[in-house]
Amino acid sequence: MKLIIGDVIDTAERLSEFLPRLGAAEWIALDTEADSLHAYPAKLCLLQFSIPGADVLVDPLAALDLTPLWDTLRGRELLLHGSDYDLRLLREHHEFVPHKIFDTMIAARLLGVMKFGLQDLVGQTLSVALEKGPQKADWAQRPLTERMENYARNDTRYLHPLVSRLREQLVAKNRLAWCEESCAALVAECAILPPPDPDREWRIKGAARLTREELAVLRELWHWREKEATRCNRPPFFLLSHDALLDLSIAAVDDVPLDPLLPRRFAPHRRDGVLKAVARGLAIPFAECPQKLRGVSYHPTDAERTRFDRLKANRDRRAAELVIDPTLIASKQTLEWLSRNGSDPGALLLKWQRELMGI
Repeated sequence: MKLIIGDVIDTAERLSEFLPRLGAAEWIALDTEADSLHAYPAKLCLLQFSIPGADVLVDPLAALDLTPLWDTLRGRELLLHGSDYDLRLLREHHEFVPHKIFDTMIAARLLGVMKFGLQDLVGQTLSVALEKGPQKADWAQRPLTERMENYARNDTRYLHPLVSRLREQLVAKNRLAWCEESCAALVAECAILPPPDPDREWRIKGAARLTREELAVLRELWHWREKEATRCNRPPFFLLSHDALLDLSIAAVDDVPLDPLLPRRFAPHRRDGVLKAVARGLAIPFAECPQKLRGVSYHPTDAERTRFDRLKANRDRRAAELVIDPTLIASKQTLEWLSRNGSDPGALLLKWQRELMGI
């Protein structure tokens, strides 16, 4: 069967030619590229596959029906690296959730590797130096440059030999089951798309220090920025930074001139949009202004503090014995929950984590 390795698959004919070989492949490595630094909302711009004998790029932006592709991948184990973003991207934009994955970043961390980026792992494990490449490139541009294509192929080209080495080491240290359980938990976590919370989505970092009146202005500014970012297909931070939104909200309530807080080259229609958003926020009656969110404070008992210290000491001791990051066993927040009366370790820890902690 003919497969054009040097080209990007961007036609139905090429895709149909590729799918039988993909389905018959002994293993499949996958990566994705999006345009989150250049467009809003971000979209999936490229799919990279490596299978025995081929490194293949598929163009999701072409007029292709990708349903047969997702059907071919269902039920297969996929090899990925640092797959959190990839999994969320595939779930959100294409409703695809893998059956099983092997994430080389998770595997490396469970082996105690301190530098677990793909470049570092390929260099350390396979003695191959990968170019940093156009990581911040606009992956929606077409045609892709030769350098971009080479960079994209390198993201999956070495995953299978890397997985083979890491799997051997995991087996030797009796940690393969840890990796499999952790990868399954990541797939399950990324398959859940939490619904937007209209009372929280606009509360950017730093909003907690604002007054209720300032929060009302901030909410209007945030919604304006979202609409404008979507209209012009640019990331929101390209229009106004979070800090700028906070500064404008405070200045508006204090009746301070706003123009000095706007970017030097700010389009007139955007300035008008900002001023109208500010005016809407200022016009909201105080009783209808957003409430300041109050965290639910929890004061542990002396017994719970003692339990926390004992759990942390046990976690740190086991991590030191295994030479891994202690937070892989349990984060500080997880330890705090575990120390509380009535906590359920089965809901807070994976099986291998509970076994290490002895709970």
